[in-house]
Amino acid sequence: MQATKIRAGMVLVFEGNLCRVLSIMHVMQGNKRSKIQTTMRRLKDGIKFENRFRADENAEKADLSQKEMEFIFQEGDHFTFMDTETFEQVILSADLIGEGKYFLQPNALVNVQMWEDQPVGIDLPETVTCKVKETEPAMKGATASASYKPAKLDNGLTIKVPPFVATGDSIIVDTSSMEYLERA
Repeated sequence: MQATKIRAGMVLVFEGNLCRVLSIMHVMQGNKRSKIQTTMRRLKDGIKFENRFRADENAEKADLSQKEMEFIFQEGDHFTFMDTETFEQVILSADLIGEGKYFLQPNALVNVQMWEDQPVGIDLPETVTCKVKETEPAMKGATASASYKPAKLDNGLTIKVPPFVATGDSIIVDTSSMEYLERA
């Protein structure tokens, strides 16, 4: 695939290793050709590095299979999933799950990404519903401004929410950008 189609969260085969794209930025340099600046993590040893692709360069996307599994429990930095058909259990480290750990709830069904029968990550739903555990009280007349305030969610994640969101509200959060979308 063309380098301009690389997105955060994708798994690429780079220099013979599986690498997860952590972040991406398109860089335009005056009248020169654009570049795609990526931050990636090698899955076998967890080393993080940066690489620049030319816009016309090709990148190899890893051919991953998906297997539906149920999240059972977390023990330290290890997350246990169970295959819903064969009842086999798979343990993934926090490095492979990344920021998705905030959105895993017991008995939730997720797609585990497999590479040659080895788990390499998870695919979360696009949105999840979370409850606001604590936030500052709403101010009267603050609805006219586009300011946001921090809110701590029941899963431990802190995100920015509009001023009208109160403690105890259920909100919908985008799992890829970790941003508030709307009230549930």
